[in-house]
Amino acid sequence: MLPFKSKILLFPYWLTLKIRHFLYDKGIKKSYSFPVPVICIGNITVGGTGKTPHAEMIIAMLEDKYRIALLSRGYKRKTKGFRIATDTDTFAEIGDEPLQIKHKFPNITVAVCADRKEGIEKLLSLPEGVRPELIILDDAFQHRRVRPSHSIVLVNWHNPIFSDNLLPIGRLRDLPEQIRRADSVIVTKTPRFGEHDGIIDDRLCAEQIAPVEKEWRSRLGLNSSQNLCFSTIFYGEPLPVDSSCGDSRYIYSHNAIFFTGIANDTEFRNHIVGKYKVQDSIKFPDHYSFSKTNIKEINCWAAKHPTAVVFTTEKDSKRLIGNPYLSQDLKRRLFYIPIQVMILPQHPIGKQHNQEVPQP
Repeated sequence: MLPFKSKILLFPYWLTLKIRHFLYDKGIKKSYSFPVPVICIGNITVGGTGKTPHAEMIIAMLEDKYRIALLSRGYKRKTKGFRIATDTDTFAEIGDEPLQIKHKFPNITVAVCADRKEGIEKLLSLPEGVRPELIILDDAFQHRRVRPSHSIVLVNWHNPIFSDNLLPIGRLRDLPEQIRRADSVIVTKTPRFGEHDGIIDDRLCAEQIAPVEKEWRSRLGLNSSQNLCFSTIFYGEPLPVDSSCGDSRYIYSHNAIFFTGIANDTEFRNHIVGKYKVQDSIKFPDHYSFSKTNIKEINCWAAKHPTAVVFTTEKDSKRLIGNPYLSQDLKRRLFYIPIQVMILPQHPIGKQHNQEVPQP
């Protein structure tokens, strides 16, 4: 399944991954299970599959039934060890993606810890009434010390793992054959099958997806017991990054500029291009921490387009909230666009097999 040049040119990396998985598969290195359901959401590539909005989708489906905790690494945070997010935390304390989830779902427990096993143990040591009944692991498919109750692997429709190479030639951070460990696979960012006049017809969608599903199942090497789903992206109405001074009248401008700091901004870009005349854009690396100099440059850049609305992504907005270097003019015009995902056809993940939340 892995292209030949990855095995040859990146032989040490390939061999290291092979040995590591062999040790876990044979039980030489130990994996740990836990007394509550643990759902792992991950991927085999480095970003760009939409883990955070899929985690949000699952939380929205289950938060009325279970006391949920989401555990993340908290990528690029400045703190160390285990930390439970509070209402006053910033991205520097917990990372941008956990902060986004905490803002959307204030009633769940959001925690960060690089060691997922330690993080789960700390969560399960919380007092009764706070202790989670269900734990969602964000970006933890490679953390084999934890044996989840259910693993969900995301694969980007536009960059499938069967056409990619290991880092640094490609974007694979793990062996594509490891997808066999997944209980469910979601192909993300798919076209909107069955869509007519902006509305998706479930019956037509199911008919169009059927042959596609068969092809993807074969190309990914999935067996009959593994769920395969497809999801698509929807964007909501723009919201001000600074709610105290954002001027919604700018949303109705014909012109737009935008800047992003995410792994893949293609869908975001296409959404804006479909609604506005885009005059300019800036792309930063994923999880980019905007410096004082960066913000001043963005202020000057935005000032060159005084009538344009300024957009950024929902994740980027979490790294901009309260930034003291944003100009008043930029804060009036700066908006983020909320993102959410939907399974196609419109049914919860696992419905094909009448699944409930897996027990440990």
